[in-house]
Amino acid sequence: MSVDADTVRKIAHLARIKLPDERVEPMMNELNNILDWVEQLREVDTADVEPTTAVIANRLRWREDEVTDGNVQEKVLANAPKPLHGFFAVPKVIE
Repeated sequence: MSVDADTVRKIAHLARIKLPDERVEPMMNELNNILDWVEQLREVDTADVEPTTAVIANRLRWREDEVTDGNVQEKVLANAPKPLHGFFAVPKVIE
């Protein structure tokens, strides 16, 4: 597959890139080189290769799902201006 000058202009237009006429030829060569490289990748036999999501094997670390309160109530309320019965006290906003 190869790209011609009109295709380069169309791609630039769709990508909303202003491409001067003197840059069309170099861009055409670059795009053709990229497409040639992709064609080379198609020649690689990947029939016996399993799909992967990472290069190295990763295992998820599982933990028990336990509900806790964090046991830090005093630390959390230490900066509160007026803690009340273990909660933040705030002024009434609805009258």
